[in-house]
Amino acid sequence: MADIGATLREARMRARIDISEVEAETKIRAKYLRALENEEWDLLPGPTFVKTFLRTYADVLGLDSRLLVEEYKLRHERPFEGELRPIGPPQPGRRRPKPQGIPRGYVVGLVLVLLLGSLYLLGRGNKDGGGLTAGGTTTSTTTQPASTPAATPAPASGTSTTKKPTKKATTAPSSKLVRLQIVPTGPVYVCLEAAGNRRLINGVILDTTSETETYRSSRFRITLGNSAVRLKINGKTRSVADTAEGVGYEITSGGKRRTLSAAQRPVCE
Repeated sequence: MADIGATLREARMRARIDISEVEAETKIRAKYLRALENEEWDLLPGPTFVKTFLRTYADVLGLDSRLLVEEYKLRHERPFEGELRPIGPPQPGRRRPKPQGIPRGYVVGLVLVLLLGSLYLLGRGNKDGGGLTAGGTTTSTTTQPASTPAATPAPASGTSTTKKPTKKATTAPSSKLVRLQIVPTGPVYVCLEAAGNRRLINGVILDTTSETETYRSSRFRITLGNSAVRLKINGKTRSVADTAEGVGYEITSGGKRRTLSAAQRPVCE
């Protein structure tokens, strides 16, 4: 497969798309788009952004984004450390380390110490629990209960302690560029402009023998001398209104078509 950057650059130039149009369409800064075409990966924020930018740029140009991303992973991403470890049987003569833990003797000794401590505390409590007064009556010492910690206040009525899940910010997918093809059914005058006032057809009369190509841009403005033509917008054929004074249209993203007044139509020399 050819280089990733060369594939992107050739597809953009073949479609006659300026890099500023791709920047406006994808919201990716022009310097990052140039870095993708020049394969200057160090100028990009990181591998995750590289794959996201690469996928978006390829979709706009009509390329196979999955294939380009896989090619980038294969050439420029390092495998995880776990993937580099060889898989094989353990080496002969090498013993596996035994799991470390507390020796059994220490556990038994600790249980005995706790048991003796409990018996000592019980005997001391019986001695301090009561005594004889001068009259021979037995008095008992009342043990005051330990102070309990203050109860945690309950939440006010009507309020909920359940935390709402944080919504992840989603980025709306960028709209595709409009694809336009002019199919004459007879002699017709055509003046065609793309976004940025780029002149694509400068007032030429086309006929059924004229070879037409598919243009791509985020917006088109077109002036037609008559209705002897059909417009293919994003692969769908649209007819042209039959008027004596010609007709003009503005075609925007999504294939929307709006009729232009005579003053709004593009004028070619």
